[in-house]
Amino acid sequence: MAGDLPTLPPLRDVIRQHDLQARKSLGQNFLLDQNLTRRIARAAGPLEGATVVEVGPGPGGLTRALLIEGASRVIAVEKDPRCVAALAELAQAFPGRLEVIEGDATRLQVEERLGPGPARIVANLPYNVGTLLLVNWLSSERWPSWWDSLTLMFQKEVALRLVASPGSKDYGRLSVLAQWRSRPGILFDVDRRAFTPPPKITSSVVQIRPGEMPAGVEPTALAAVTAAAFGQRRKMLRSSLKSATPDAERILETAGIPPTARAEEVDVSGFLRLTRAYQALRGPK
Repeated sequence: MAGDLPTLPPLRDVIRQHDLQARKSLGQNFLLDQNLTRRIARAAGPLEGATVVEVGPGPGGLTRALLIEGASRVIAVEKDPRCVAALAELAQAFPGRLEVIEGDATRLQVEERLGPGPARIVANLPYNVGTLLLVNWLSSERWPSWWDSLTLMFQKEVALRLVASPGSKDYGRLSVLAQWRSRPGILFDVDRRAFTPPPKITSSVVQIRPGEMPAGVEPTALAAVTAAAFGQRRKMLRSSLKSATPDAERILETAGIPPTARAEEVDVSGFLRLTRAYQALRGPK
C-alpha cells in the first residue's frame, strides 16, 4: 500500500548528489519516469514473493519500481561504484529487500546467491553488454534455468532479432538462440526521450519465457553450429559450416537441408536437426 512505502527523494536529486552523469563507456542511459519504470516492473507479472535480479540499475529508477510493486527481494548488480553508493541508500529505505552487488554481471554467477526456486530477471540492460548477457542466459546447460522469465530493455533492432522469422533481414543467430527452447515477445517500445541522456535509437521491452527443452540438443553444440552458420551468412551452408566441422555436407544431408541453403533460410527446427547431426558425427564430448 502507498501509505506503507518510504518517502524517497526525486531521482534527479539522487543523480545530482552522487554525481551520476551517465557514462557512455558503461552503456548507461537512465530511466527516471516512475510511470514507465513501474510499467516495466508490472510487465514481469505479480512480484509479491518473487526474487528479482536486476543488472545495471544505475541510480535505481527501475529498482524502486520493483520494490514498490512488491518484489520480496531484489538483487541488483552494478559495476559503477558511484551508483552503488546511491543504491545503498535505497537499500536502507527497504530493509532486507534489496541486496546490491558491486561487480561485472558478465563475470558473476548471480544464481549462486539465490535461494530455492527460480528468479526473474528484470533490467534496463547496459547497451554495451546486453546481448552478451542475454546469450549467456539463453545458453544455460541447466534447463529449466535458474530464471523463470526475462523482462528486458534492448535497442529495438535487438528486440526485432529476437522474434524474427527465417527469410527476414532481422533473422540471425540470436533469433535461433532465443526461440529454440524459449518464447520471446516484444511488449512495447520506449521512446528515446524517456532516457537521460536520450540515446539515438528507440528501445523495446521484451519478455522471454522458457519452453520445453528439445530432446538430444546440447546448448554448446547449437551455439557452435549457429556461430559458424551466421558468421558468414552470405555464404552457402556447405561453406560456412566448415568452420565448425569438416563434415559440413554430410551433416546437411543428414539434417535434410540443401547444401546451397544460406543460414537465414533455415528455420529453428532445421538448426536443431543440424545440431543433432553435428553431435552425432562429433561423438561424445
